Amino acid sequence: MATKFLLKLYVTGQTANSRRAIENLKSVLETELKGIYTLKIIDVLKYPNLAEEDKILATPTLTKVLPPPVRKIIGDLSDKKKVLLGLDLTVKKKQFVDAV
Repeated sequence: MATKFLLKLYVTGQTANSRRAIENLKSVLETELKGIYTLKIIDVLKYPNLAEEDKILATPTLTKVLPPPVRKIIGDLSDKKKVLLGLDLTVKKKQFVDAV
C-alpha cells in the first residue's frame, strides 16, 4: 500500500497570505506528492478549537500529521525547497519511489 501523507494547512480567512499559501502548497503537492496525500485546509476563524488543539500560534501553518513525526512550517510556503525540507517530505518521497 502506498505511503499516504496527511497534511493540515491552518489559515485565517480569505486573506491574501492565506490564498497564497494554499496556492503555493497545492502546487508543491501536485508536483511532488501527487496521489499520495490528503490535505485539510482549516480556517482558524471558523474552527478555533482545532487550532488550539494542534497548538497553532500563527497562520498560515502547515502541519504534516502522517507519516510521523509531526512537522510544522509557518509562512506562505513560497519556497518549495524549504517546504519539502521543513516537512521532511523529500526523504519520504524517495523512500516511497524506491519501494514501488
